[in-house]
Amino acid sequence: MKLVPHTYNRILAVHAAVAVLAFSAAGPSQAVDFGPDGMFSLNGFAEAKVTLQGSYCAHCQVAPDTYSKQVRIADAIIPGKTYGDVTTTFWQVQPDLSFKYDLGQGYKAGGKLSQRWRAQTINGNDDEVRYGGTVDVPDYWYNKNLSLSHEDYGTATIGSMTTRGWSVADFPYGGNVGLSDAWGASGAGYGMLSNAIRVALPLLDVAGGDLFLEASYDQGNTHFTRLKPEFWELYAQYHRGDLVLDAVLQDATNGGPVAWGHAPFSAVTPFSPDDKNPALNGNHQSTATLMARYQATSQIELTAGLRRNEWKGASVVYNPVTDWLTAFNVDFNNSNFPGYSAVSYDGMLGLRYRINKWVLSTGLVYLGTAETNNPSERGQSNSALFNTFNANYEFGNGWLFESSFGMVHYNKLGLSPMSMGTNSTFSNVDSRITQDGRWLTIGMLYAF
Repeated sequence: MKLVPHTYNRILAVHAAVAVLAFSAAGPSQAVDFGPDGMFSLNGFAEAKVTLQGSYCAHCQVAPDTYSKQVRIADAIIPGKTYGDVTTTFWQVQPDLSFKYDLGQGYKAGGKLSQRWRAQTINGNDDEVRYGGTVDVPDYWYNKNLSLSHEDYGTATIGSMTTRGWSVADFPYGGNVGLSDAWGASGAGYGMLSNAIRVALPLLDVAGGDLFLEASYDQGNTHFTRLKPEFWELYAQYHRGDLVLDAVLQDATNGGPVAWGHAPFSAVTPFSPDDKNPALNGNHQSTATLMARYQATSQIELTAGLRRNEWKGASVVYNPVTDWLTAFNVDFNNSNFPGYSAVSYDGMLGLRYRINKWVLSTGLVYLGTAETNNPSERGQSNSALFNTFNANYEFGNGWLFESSFGMVHYNKLGLSPMSMGTNSTFSNVDSRITQDGRWLTIGMLYAF
């Protein structure tokens, strides 16, 4: 049985995007420039980590691990199952190829191509569902785009790209305190665009600071005409002195119903014939996020974020031809299996302290309860608190040593909070098995 898009991976790696941190923390990039006048540039990162994972429960639910949290048959835990300690290994690599060309009269052409590969093992076994390969999100690129810019008019970009709702929350906010996924990949947003156009204005001088404004639009899978997908994102950044404010608004119609802020935006289902299915209704979800960074001293940086999530909900519709089921926040006690709307709030706090080549940090992410009229329990009454303590050492020349001690606490046993795509995502600690879990990670990262 195939499931909604947020189940591409049974386990989202705890540090799936922390490598971006290395571009600022590990010293100058070792980028390779080549071609006429250095037109092309190749950079990226490679990372390997080992985690001592506590409170891990292997294959605990009655249904197969690939079954979505949004279907009731995935709720049950095998009687007598308990949690224990495991060792996980994780690697990822992402090369980024870009080009730039001066067209004259202030115009410049550019482009970027990048993809990420990764894999995780548990106790030496390939225990992560990868759908036949190691591509991070199958069938989607991180970047595959062309751009045209002018120093007075701004920049227009077309193609595949990541959203600001995911990428900015992922780094620098979550990534700087070891919580890139818990903050960036949670909630009602989307993280990857494949058929998009983005327009950015040049920097504006506002109230003694710099204001950057940007709008993105993605038409998704154009084969869907009845349930036409539309994605809008507005992004603003204001920088004045030691204070930076980031604001992101996302509004998505007829994308897949998900609680995975890294999710690709495409259509209600991956299959175009579903557009003609009268039983399949549309979907709508949105996020509003405000984040702030303040450089209190040359050594101390403070961060904070607040996000509002809203889901329309999705009734159960099963297509036996494609073996695909859609569902989100469903009342399974009603024979019509209706989906209900929900609203939740999430927040984060972070603190970084630099001592020569050491960067010490701690962070908190709170995924809140949800307001909904659904009489069935689908995780809306649960909340989660993630906390990390991190110590990274910069060797220079692109090398970074990473270490992190993390904890998670669920408010209650049962389904995980609405902002989590699975019951164990971000920590490998299943909220149906235990309320508390811990892990210790060490690793090396090379940015080139």
